[in-house]
Amino acid sequence: MSNSKKTSRITSRRRVAVRVKAKKQRSESSRQWLQRHLNDPYVAAAQEEGYRSRAAFKLLQLDEKFKILRPGLRVVDLGAAPGGWTQVTAKAIAKKGCRLVALDILPMAPVEGAKILQMDFMADDAPEKLKELLGGPADLVLSDLAPNTTGHAGTDHIRIMALAEMAAHFAVDILAPGGAFVCKFFQGGAEREVLNLLKEHFAKTKHAKPPASRSESSETYLVAQGFKK
Repeated sequence: MSNSKKTSRITSRRRVAVRVKAKKQRSESSRQWLQRHLNDPYVAAAQEEGYRSRAAFKLLQLDEKFKILRPGLRVVDLGAAPGGWTQVTAKAIAKKGCRLVALDILPMAPVEGAKILQMDFMADDAPEKLKELLGGPADLVLSDLAPNTTGHAGTDHIRIMALAEMAAHFAVDILAPGGAFVCKFFQGGAEREVLNLLKEHFAKTKHAKPPASRSESSETYLVAQGFKK
C-alpha cells in the first residue's frame, strides 16, 4: 500500500471521540493537549503498526513526495529519540552496505539495523565519529530536532530555528556530494539564514507540510537535495 493510500485510510477512520474532563490539578492547556492526543488518528495508527511515535508518518509522507529514502544509503538521524524516524529509515534503506546512526542526547531503546549513539551532535568530535561509524560521509541527514518549549511563541520560534541552523551546518560538514538534508522548522520570520545556507549548498530546497503534521501547528519541513560539496 502506498503512503498516500495509507494516509487516507488513517485519516478516514471512524473512532469514538474521547473527552478529557477538567481537573484542579490539570491546566486547561494540558487538558486540551491530552484530548487532542487521545483523538489523534496518527497516534492510534502508530500504536497499531508498532511505531514509537506518530512522527513516523511524517517521514513516510515526506519520502512519498521527495523519494529521500532508498536501499543502501548511509544516514544520520539527529534528535532521534524515541525512534519513530529511525524505525522508518532502517526498514527503507535495508540492504548490504547501508549504515544508519541515530543520535540523541537522550537514551533510546535499540532499533534493529541502527547504531544508537547518545551524544550531542554539536560536540567537536561528532562529525568525525559519525563518519567513522558510517564508513564515510553521509548520503542523508535527517533532523526532527525540537527544543523544549516555553509557551512563548517568539522565544520558541527562535529556539527551533537555532537548532535548524546548527543541523544545517552539521549536514554541510558530513554529507557526500549529491546528498540530502531534511529538517523541521517553524514558520515565523527567522528562517531566512537557514534558507540562504541551504540554497547555497544544495541544488534544490523545498518546503513541505506532511498531512501527519497537525494543521494548527506552524511546524513544517525543509527538504534540501543535491548537496554541492
